[in-house]
Amino acid sequence: MNTSINKLYNIANKKERKIIGLMSGTSLDGLDIALCNVEEHGLQTKITVEQFETVPYTKAFKADVLSIFSKQQVSLEKLCLLNAVIGSTHANMINVCLQKWNVANETVDLIASHGQTIYHAPKSLHQQTAYPNATLQIGDGDHIAVKTNIITISDFRQKHIAAGGEGAPLAVYGDFLIFGKPGENRVLLNIGGIANYTFLAASMQLHEVFSTDVGPGNTLMDAYVQQHFEGKNFDENATIAMQGNVDEQLLTALEQHSFFKQNFPKTTGPELFNLAFVEAAKKAANATLISHYDTMATLNKFTANTIVAALQKGINCNNYKVFVSGGGMHNPLLMQHLQTSLPHISFLTTAALNVHPDAKEAVLFAILANECVSGNCNYSTEPTKGIPNIAMGKVSFPM
Repeated sequence: MNTSINKLYNIANKKERKIIGLMSGTSLDGLDIALCNVEEHGLQTKITVEQFETVPYTKAFKADVLSIFSKQQVSLEKLCLLNAVIGSTHANMINVCLQKWNVANETVDLIASHGQTIYHAPKSLHQQTAYPNATLQIGDGDHIAVKTNIITISDFRQKHIAAGGEGAPLAVYGDFLIFGKPGENRVLLNIGGIANYTFLAASMQLHEVFSTDVGPGNTLMDAYVQQHFEGKNFDENATIAMQGNVDEQLLTALEQHSFFKQNFPKTTGPELFNLAFVEAAKKAANATLISHYDTMATLNKFTANTIVAALQKGINCNNYKVFVSGGGMHNPLLMQHLQTSLPHISFLTTAALNVHPDAKEAVLFAILANECVSGNCNYSTEPTKGIPNIAMGKVSFPM
């Protein structure tokens, strides 16, 4: 037997696995690296985060990725080159962290790499009947495996699409396996570049699980700040938005987009929610001359309103707790809007569930890698729409 396949077989049969989860989101702040100890699989999964760090990207690296990110027309050569560069960069970051943590590479069983999303194209966005849902993440797994000498699982989203999904949100799988609690209705709300949530019913029945993208999380606010406030990447502590006032006409125009009328579950990305979207709404609202501060206040309220509307539309009960993760949880004005709109709901972070909220997405991909090698995916005989019973990920072996 091939020695790498034999090693993978032995890993799959272990009671515990040490897995590194990686996540690089649409905000391009840096690479989240979570070193996890994972026991068992499926509904018996238990996970402990042993180390976590977000390694920031350099300005040059971020600019390189942005040159091909979320654009319909890019340099094919640059796309090809960055597939290798991102993989190698992530591998180097892993090696540095492992050395810093005094963890030997050979003690790590698997790396779970989400890669870097370059373009997300569900049918609802591209609207070409001859073509399916599609998405593209780059940062080749072979480069990570070879440069770390650790078996790497990557490219998770393609199997989801092949099985009839849209490639997102994938958080629902990990949310269901490790965050569900019998007798308590829970919502796992992630406010990253795009906001999404998973509803976990108190019954713990998979057919009652619900997961969907909501709309923009931080992506519009971050893009607007980067364009109009030199030297700033995001609205830290909402200091910009708090200096403005919500423009009701602009808010109404933003909320009129047809995306918000589509049925759940659905997915989206910066391909739709970008600065061109904001400018179009400003023109429609005759609000092109409002201040940058008022624009930011309005975008903040827009994100909150779309999250609230999605929760009210998708959840048929008023008794649930919300556990928040992602960069948006650090925005005090956004969180205030959510709590004001839903005063009867408890808003916590996933820290209350023993998972660092900034590490959550990286942890969830570690769980997907664990299921890829050891799970049987028989969570339900009647899978919920958008949640096919599948194991996801492609395996890359070291040399």
